Order: sequence, then C-alpha cells, then structure tokens
Amino acid sequence: MFDPAVLDLSTESILTKFQAAVKLQSSLSLGIGYSTAASAPHTLLNGFKNLIAVAAESGFEFEQATAFLNAAKNAPAAGGAVAASTAGPAKVEEKPKEDEPEDVDMGGLFGDDEDDY
Repeated sequence: MFDPAVLDLSTESILTKFQAAVKLQSSLSLGIGYSTAASAPHTLLNGFKNLIAVAAESGFEFEQATAFLNAAKNAPAAGGAVAASTAGPAKVEEKPKEDEPEDVDMGGLFGDDEDDY
C-alpha cells in the first residue's frame, strides 16, 4: 500500500503538473496537425506571423502588420550592434587567402595503384 504522504499534494504542485500536461498535449496536437483548445492560440499566432511575413514581402499593409514592421525597423539590431555603433567604425581585417588544396597521393588506398590484374 502507499504511504499517506503520497496524497499530500499542494495546490501549486497540482497546478504545475496540470500545466505540464497541457503543454505536452498542445505540443502533440501541433505536431500531428490536430487542432485543440490548447493548440489554438499557437496556431493563430503562427498564422499571424505568416501574414506579417507576406505583408513585409509584398508591400500589402494592414494596421497590425504596419505596427510590427515599424517596430522592427526602429529596433536596434540583435547582439552587440548598440555597442558597435557607439564605439565607432569597426576595423576590418583581411583574412589571408588559403592555398588551393593540394592533391595527395593516397598510396593505393583502394588497390588501384597496382597494374597486376
């Protein structure tokens, strides 16, 4: 039989387990392409992202896409672009060109160096 401490669950632990199960169910339904109440917000968001991508490429405008595209244009670039822009122009170092790869004799690796057939 089970120890009674097994049944001593807090509300937080029950909610955590339930949220994990909903995430799993949502991931599964998105993966197989079956719409559920848990996957509907993700499906709608992905559709909206596709609409914004089409608007960006085609020039078609609607209010929400224009807001997102303007925010993207005015946002600083990812990474250290802010630090680079304040530091001045970056020095460009030229990499030396690598020599052409040389042909290496494999010494009959596949037995093709012998003429004794």
